[in-house]
Order: sequence, then C-alpha cells, then structure tokens
Amino acid sequence: MIQLIINGQSKQFETSLNVAQLIDHLALQGKRVAIECNGEIVPRSRFSEQTLMHGDRLEVVVAVGGG
Repeated sequence: MIQLIINGQSKQFETSLNVAQLIDHLALQGKRVAIECNGEIVPRSRFSEQTLMHGDRLEVVVAVGGG
C-alpha cells in the first residue's frame, strides 16, 4: 500500500501506480491536466513512465475553459 499527498490531502492506494493510472483513478482522463510531483512538473509525455512512490506530494491542476 502506498500513500500519496494529492493537493494537500492524503490518499492511499493498494498498489504502486504511474501518473497516467492516477489520472484514470481520479476520473480526469481526456481533460487538460498539469501534474507536479515533489515540486517538479511531470511532462505529459512521461505520464505513463513516471512511477509514483510512497510519500510523493502531487499537485493536480485541471484547466478550465471559458471566457
């Protein structure tokens, strides 16, 4: 089991996961999101490669359209 801090809130997951899997778990697939992991932006091209570790701190920002 791993624990992640997502937008300041602790969340626990049964197994390790990558950023793409986290986006699916948070039901954000298909949306424009920016992910910061431990103070560093994760490029979209690395979402499926970036494995999250116990204790990682993430900021997840979803772009909102409108005018």
